[in-house]
Amino acid sequence: MSNQYSLNDTVDAIVIGTGAGGAPLLARLAAAGLKVVALEAGQYWDPKKDFPTDEVGQDKLFWNDERLSAGTDPVPFGSNNSGIGVGGSTLHYTAYTPRVQPDDLQLKTDFGVGVDWPISFDEIATYYDEIEHFIGVSGPSQYPWGPARKRSYPMPPLPINGAGQLMERGCEAVGIKTSLAANAALSAGRHQEGLGHRAACANRGFCQAGCNVGAKSSMDVTYIPLALSKGAELRSECYVTQLVKNSSGRISEVVYLQDGQEKRQKCSYVFLCAGAIETPRLLMLNQLANSSGQVGRNFMAHTGLQIWGEFDEDIRPYKGIPGSVISEDTHRPDDADFAGGYLLQSIGVMPVTYLQQMARQRGLWGEAFKKAARAYNHVAGINILGDCLPYDFNYMELSDEKDGRGIPKPRVHFTNGENEHRMTAHADKIMRQIWEAAGAKNIWAYQRNAHIIGTCRMGHDGGANVVNADGQSFDVPNLFISDNSTFPSALAVNPALTIMALSLRTADQFLANRNRLNV
Repeated sequence: MSNQYSLNDTVDAIVIGTGAGGAPLLARLAAAGLKVVALEAGQYWDPKKDFPTDEVGQDKLFWNDERLSAGTDPVPFGSNNSGIGVGGSTLHYTAYTPRVQPDDLQLKTDFGVGVDWPISFDEIATYYDEIEHFIGVSGPSQYPWGPARKRSYPMPPLPINGAGQLMERGCEAVGIKTSLAANAALSAGRHQEGLGHRAACANRGFCQAGCNVGAKSSMDVTYIPLALSKGAELRSECYVTQLVKNSSGRISEVVYLQDGQEKRQKCSYVFLCAGAIETPRLLMLNQLANSSGQVGRNFMAHTGLQIWGEFDEDIRPYKGIPGSVISEDTHRPDDADFAGGYLLQSIGVMPVTYLQQMARQRGLWGEAFKKAARAYNHVAGINILGDCLPYDFNYMELSDEKDGRGIPKPRVHFTNGENEHRMTAHADKIMRQIWEAAGAKNIWAYQRNAHIIGTCRMGHDGGANVVNADGQSFDVPNLFISDNSTFPSALAVNPALTIMALSLRTADQFLANRNRLNV
């Protein structure tokens, strides 16, 4: 794609990263008439050509540069947590899009631990409604938990896969309420502004990778086409290395590598939307926005225990939307001995992914492994997505090791705290009861943490936070951050919808206040 703006032009804004944090904001700024350029480290994929129904063939969608993991519970990267390419992690997210509940934002008030969010639920909920209707979320007409919504989901729910049907059966037997899940995949074809027609979900089951029909609402088929139709410029395969400050302390240039050459784009504002590892890494490399000492701190990863079982039924776990049934009855359990809460989700799984985690967790070998592998078409999973508290001992730093570009690799320290252990134990007991009631045998647990959150926290106090409630740096007035790094807490829901909501909110607050933003 040829450049719309010259490197000698001073564009109004540069957006670094095109995932859930960058793409909605990019579209909003372009629609307001700003000269805006997006820089994306990865390629601009063609779903029909580049997203085969093959797990190994889609490894290219994961951020596979080595990241070093430390701590008692080192977090695996790659497919688990972040993506590369126009659309970022939304290229391979499972498109679960539940809303937060109001009390998710006030852990400190309710439990005396962690911190409260600096914005209210109502400030986010307005954007939830807009996003659900723009990207096309399929969901139930009535959702049993949380505040009543202004409008129902724009499309009816997707079909329930095998794991979802079994979760419904097991939950009903043990007295747990369930609902069809909200999922950002189309249950019917529709027109998408800036793009044209998007086809309905074909139940191909490759939602944990790229969707080759465009039914999954990743940013490359929703907000990116909208942004381009409004005049934004997108430069792919551009890896940002420097944010250059001028004498007044503002960022005046963004330096990036493209085709092996270093390039510089002049700008008035920068929106850093590179995710909870690359965002703090870039700030650390440039020694920016860290007067609080909090860049890279408060790293969190959702508790994500999975319980698997074998069933007599022919389940075919690769079919359909992986997560079709949900329960938030465990959002704030009466018998909890922990702060916060979690939700329950049914999960489908692709074969290579399942066999890898089964071999790693169960330690099976030889004939025992072969027997378990042959049961693949009869397995189903259920998992939690639970809150995680921020701790001083969980953080990201730059290591002494260099990557292929000669840049220090990030090292992430992570250890689950006592709160996470208690939450996981509570969920383990409940999920085993559900699966036993549904008729499972050979039940086993896969311990994991999912999503990377919280390394550039937002808050009211510049001494303890990196950005304010609008995403603006306390130190660099023309720098904004919009991604999962700004979350003050992990939340008891999947993060994508909330990242998008904060992205639009940051854009709107910026546009409303631009004239008095220390120009």
